[in-house]
Amino acid sequence: MLAPFRGIRYARDRVSGIANVTSPPYDVINGSILDRLRAADPHNVVRLILPGWDADAGPTAPAADASRSAAGLLRTWLSAGVLIRDRMAALYIYEQRLPGLPGYDDSSCLQRGIIGLVRLGSPESAGILPHENVLPGLVAGRRELMAATQANLEPIFLIYDGGQFPESTGTAATDTAEMATATEVMDRVADERAPLVSITTEDGITHRLWRLGDPGEQAAIAADLSGRRALIADGHHRYAAYLELQAEMRASGLGTGPWDYGLAFLVDSAAYPPRLGAIHRVLPGLSPDRAAELAKAAFTVQDLPAGLGLGDALERLAAAGREGPAFLLAGGPVFRLLSHPDPVQLAASMPAGSSAPWQSLAASVMQQLLLGRVWGVTDSERDVLVDHDAADAVRAVSGDATATDIAERGAGAAPAAGGTAVICNPASFEAVIGIAAEGERVPRKSTSFGPKPRTGLVLRTFGPSG
Repeated sequence: MLAPFRGIRYARDRVSGIANVTSPPYDVINGSILDRLRAADPHNVVRLILPGWDADAGPTAPAADASRSAAGLLRTWLSAGVLIRDRMAALYIYEQRLPGLPGYDDSSCLQRGIIGLVRLGSPESAGILPHENVLPGLVAGRRELMAATQANLEPIFLIYDGGQFPESTGTAATDTAEMATATEVMDRVADERAPLVSITTEDGITHRLWRLGDPGEQAAIAADLSGRRALIADGHHRYAAYLELQAEMRASGLGTGPWDYGLAFLVDSAAYPPRLGAIHRVLPGLSPDRAAELAKAAFTVQDLPAGLGLGDALERLAAAGREGPAFLLAGGPVFRLLSHPDPVQLAASMPAGSSAPWQSLAASVMQQLLLGRVWGVTDSERDVLVDHDAADAVRAVSGDATATDIAERGAGAAPAAGGTAVICNPASFEAVIGIAAEGERVPRKSTSFGPKPRTGLVLRTFGPSG
């Protein structure tokens, strides 16, 4: 189910520019990016989504205090007219156009979807499928921020297959084929109407937003999406926070309410296939020499030539990954390639009841065999940091620790310089979809779907005035 809402947007005449007040999602913002966003405009949305953070030191205040501070700032911006609420409920069409990339045609550089409210519930009742595990501490932090601000400050990212007929809609397939699909409605609006917002951000991506207030068009979109299932591409911790907040509100005796819905960006993967990238690991407490020596007990370990650049090393990693799970270790004088995991130790490291497709994922092999069995490391926010960019992960263990995602650091986390980075290949889209469809979840922070929606274009509040 997708419902319209009264969106909260920045007033053009109260900020230096709409691009200057938006940001990437909270969990891909590192220290240098945080500094740039804060400097771009005093009203940048990063002050709401990452309150109480220092670019280098991490959290500077208890989570509860930081969340209350964000709530006060949101109220101030609303009362001062920096943020304005649309008068009527609407859906929002959102488009991202990436700069042309070698090897990609024009269609692959465009992503278009719909922002609205999805009804929350179990995968069976709501049709929303998680595919990654989450860390309770990160979920609690997002839930606390939502509860304090009474807002969804950034949408989760969902994908659905618009090329298939919806399930259990009560509409015959022949009738469904004659109706306008959500994607057709969206594309027609984008092609024929002027956008509400059009900006280009520092990464070269052009973002355009349309407000869809026509009840007939909203109904056509709702009818097409009814009965479909969607995969969470990005935002597992936020979706888990949605569900926790919903349960908390119901347990308090408030029953049904606006907490039964959450802000989401839905993309038809058949029309606009997303890109799937890897997420890498940084282990601050493990030296690269020790990591490589221990890995020899379960992997083939190859020292790559001295002076080999990251680009060439990534090509060798990709080639090795076509034969099975493979990883690149960084932090020492040379890159080291890990491949061909020992099948006996691999089988012994896997949890009982996990499926063969789950066990064959490189992310599962990394978590269960490499981190757990070989290195004796428990996956945690403190001991295993994550980075969405391979170059940043390598820099993080070479003395430039500000590149590690600050949103993944626990309070008091050790500096990453001198540790080991594990560079990974991306999982296949088909493998992730298949595992999620069977009700399994891959290890946390294993997939990076993109491009991710920009935060700050549309917010949603659900307090008394929302």
